Amino acid sequence: MGHTQPHSIHDIELPQLNGKPASLSTYAGKVVLAVNVASRCGFTPQYGGLQALYDRYSPRGFTVLGFPCNQFFKQEPGSAEEIQSFCSINYGVTFPLYAKLDVKGAGQHPLYAILSEFPDDAGKAGNVTWNFEKFLVGKDGRVVRRFRPKVVPEDPVVIEAIESLL
Repeated sequence: MGHTQPHSIHDIELPQLNGKPASLSTYAGKVVLAVNVASRCGFTPQYGGLQALYDRYSPRGFTVLGFPCNQFFKQEPGSAEEIQSFCSINYGVTFPLYAKLDVKGAGQHPLYAILSEFPDDAGKAGNVTWNFEKFLVGKDGRVVRRFRPKVVPEDPVVIEAIESLL
């Protein structure tokens, strides 16, 4: 209690999509764009833009982290293998993907408890509203910006925010 500092995501451990345990402390010192993803959503083509950001900025210490979630109209029903092959085949995704998790509700993953405390540019915090909500996290693991699902990865506001942290 009494935390005024937002929590760091670097304290979180969770399995990768392949089931291997992982710690987000791996990304200490990197800029992270954390995104809840789904394979059957109107926003699914954003995978392409996310991969482009990853290709462009990963040499400078940036990564996209994808967190599949099936909570929005069951748009991520696939198994880990299905999700992995869908992303690779359709969008050439090479950024890290994690095991399916809940971003809200009773089973909300601790990572999303941290992320969703942070408000978007309109000042609104709270639950993730749909697939492909984006949280920009600084090198210290603290959230610095939140972009709602309709903000595409190539949006200048996203690119500017990433570049300001690198």
